[in-house]
Amino acid sequence: MANPDFEELVDTFEFLDDWEDRYRHVIDMGKAMPPLEDALRVPAAKVDGCASQVWLVPQIKDGIFTFRGESDAMIVRGLIAVLIALYNEQPVAEVVKTDAAAELGRLGLNDHLSAQRSNGLRAMVERIRETAAAA
Repeated sequence: MANPDFEELVDTFEFLDDWEDRYRHVIDMGKAMPPLEDALRVPAAKVDGCASQVWLVPQIKDGIFTFRGESDAMIVRGLIAVLIALYNEQPVAEVVKTDAAAELGRLGLNDHLSAQRSNGLRAMVERIRETAAAA
């Protein structure tokens, strides 16, 4: 079972009738995130492979993984919020073991994102996994 926040998102997606509502929900999740301070938008935090600009700032404390993120695209900012629901506050070992493709597949994202957005999402997941694996 995934992070409880992610399970709640899965339940919400099951409740929403169509993809326009789901996209709107993802965008709203992104809007609800606090902005990333300019000082954290540094080249080391930037994720390559995304069509839009994306920054992820991970933190590992006492073996627990958290991260914050930002994007200049609203839908990508929402996808960061989805990843936060999946990974935040998880033990590092769980982050590494999480099958992101399968979990995100439960939301149906694979079928409803453009190829560029899917590539960017994979790049964000890879950055998260690499950071956790290195810890």
